[in-house]
Amino acid sequence: MTDTRITAAPASTAASAIPAAPTSPVDAPVVDAPRSAGTTDGVEDSDLGRLMTAFRLMQTQHARVLNHESVARGLNPTDSRFVFFLAAADGAGVTPKQASEYLELSTGAMTSLIDRLEKRAHIERRPNPDDRRSILLHLTASGEAVAKQIGAVYSAAFREVVAPAERAAVADAFARIGDALGRRSEGDASARRSDSGTGVRSGA
Repeated sequence: MTDTRITAAPASTAASAIPAAPTSPVDAPVVDAPRSAGTTDGVEDSDLGRLMTAFRLMQTQHARVLNHESVARGLNPTDSRFVFFLAAADGAGVTPKQASEYLELSTGAMTSLIDRLEKRAHIERRPNPDDRRSILLHLTASGEAVAKQIGAVYSAAFREVVAPAERAAVADAFARIGDALGRRSEGDASARRSDSGTGVRSGA
């Protein structure tokens, strides 16, 4: 639902280090670990609760940093997420549809975002060589600079607390947690699509 100016990482590297911020960043709800019926000493519950609390606090701080760094550049967090999404494409460009699906924006909202960042000279539209009816969105030099600058904030934080020998393990844990959350998100989306087709609401 979340790198200081010390050293600027390449745009694609900076982008991949930054997860999407929560919709309501600073006021993210407290997530408590559910009680496990199989535990008697409370150790598992305690460890899981600490892990989830740490994750929630990291999300909150990530959202604050992303908001602060975005506003400092005349952007909002969604603008910055779009910039990082383009940076992660590593120069290949993305279609407006791909961007709207990633950001979960309507066609109208996505068009407004594209127009706004194009006016700021952070992105540009180019013909899609694979589809003459479509366009590809690319970062300009200005947009790449934004990705590097904000990305450097996160890079600095990770360097400060994650030793080189631990980085692969931390990255793997982040990836597996992200995959697990993604599967649950996809399940919810499928349920909503199914409900909308039958006229039945989940939980009704």
